[in-house]
Amino acid sequence: MLLTKEPTSNTPIGKLIREVFIPWGLEAAFIDMTDLDQVHKGVQANTRLILVETPSNPLLKITDIAAVVEIARQAGAWVLCDSTVATPILQQPLNLGADLALHATTKYLGGHSDVLGGVLVARQESLLWERVRFLQRNGGAVPSPFECWLATRGIDTLPYRMRTQAENALKIAHFLNGHPQVEKVYYPGLPEHPGHQLAARQMTAFGGLLSFQVKGDQSHSMQVAARLRLITRATSFGGTHSLIEHRASIEEPGTTTPENLLRLSIGLEHPDDLITDLDQALT
Repeated sequence: MLLTKEPTSNTPIGKLIREVFIPWGLEAAFIDMTDLDQVHKGVQANTRLILVETPSNPLLKITDIAAVVEIARQAGAWVLCDSTVATPILQQPLNLGADLALHATTKYLGGHSDVLGGVLVARQESLLWERVRFLQRNGGAVPSPFECWLATRGIDTLPYRMRTQAENALKIAHFLNGHPQVEKVYYPGLPEHPGHQLAARQMTAFGGLLSFQVKGDQSHSMQVAARLRLITRATSFGGTHSLIEHRASIEEPGTTTPENLLRLSIGLEHPDDLITDLDQALT
């Protein structure tokens, strides 16, 4: 049995679990990992893997990795942490007890919006890890040499990009939080964020991704995105250029993402220029 966060149906992990693994016989429970009581109640006798994503996309929820690990140990289950939004620079799940860490090289590790890939890292050798390597070798789940080169090229500058993107994102989150046309900001660097103190303990900075709800309905938020001049409308995050997307419009019916929410990936542009662009679009 797999215990995981509540992914929307059209995310890659959500589609894989719902449309591939469950029909093959996997049992899965989708819960809010930030609520440890739900995690306790969700664990069953046949639970073998707990999948955590923190910070989560797009609502930037923060899960206590060490606490989930403790629950998993009592149940004899493994913990896999998707730390794509944080990267290994800002968060190290393996040092907090997770058995496996997952990162999309497509995002911050590659860093230039020009590679598709992912990486799975194990804390130590195990029978599970041997099985993963067997499936990788025999199932063909390997990137091309050029994709590997692109990812390693991006990792060379990862610490410097992440530091700048996190600093810029914090400034922009504070700006949006005080803007009269913004209903709510989702960023763990803000003191009022429910996961702020936890994020401050298990992360070295708060990351370059944030989301915010524009006052009004879906059309209002999409108009704001359309008026931006410096920030590009595109579905991705983690690159050197700032990107924005209306998340709900690319998700399937039934999504829990608010219809007036915009997800903003902060790049390496000067934060004052980004704030000016956002201000004119909102105003």
